[in-house]
Amino acid sequence: MYHSIGEISNMTGIAISTLRYYDREGMFPGLERSNGGIRVFSDKEVAALRVIECLKNTGMSIKDIKEFLSWCQEGDSSLKKRQELFHNRMKEVERQMEALKETMNLLKYKCWYYDTAVAAGTEDAVKCIAAEDIPVEIRKYQI
Repeated sequence: MYHSIGEISNMTGIAISTLRYYDREGMFPGLERSNGGIRVFSDKEVAALRVIECLKNTGMSIKDIKEFLSWCQEGDSSLKKRQELFHNRMKEVERQMEALKETMNLLKYKCWYYDTAVAAGTEDAVKCIAAEDIPVEIRKYQI
C-alpha cells in the first residue's frame, strides 16, 4: 500500500517537515516518487519510521539512527552491530525509566505536601507533621 506524505503525517503524528528532513538525510533510501516528484511512502517506509521514532524516543541522535539504517542496508554482515545497538538502547530505556520513577516519586510527595498545605491553609501545617504521621504510602517518597 502506498501513502502520501500527508497521510503518513496523519497516521504517525510526525510533522511533514520532519518527514521531508528524514528523506533529505537519506533515511528512506528506497523512497519512490510519483511522476510529479511527490514522495510516495510504502509499508517499508512506515516500518522504518516506527523504528526511527522508537530509537529517537530512547534519546538516540539522528546521526546514530542514520548509521543504524546504513547497517540495515549492509545486510547480514551487520547483524551483530544491530543486535548490540538494540540491547544498549534497552539498557538506556531502563535507565530512563528508573530516572522517571524517581521523578514520579518526588511529584507524588510534593502533590501530597501541597494538597495538605492548601487544605490546612498554611504550609506550616505540613512542616510540623511528624514523620510517623505522614501517610505510609507517601512517607517512602519523602525527600
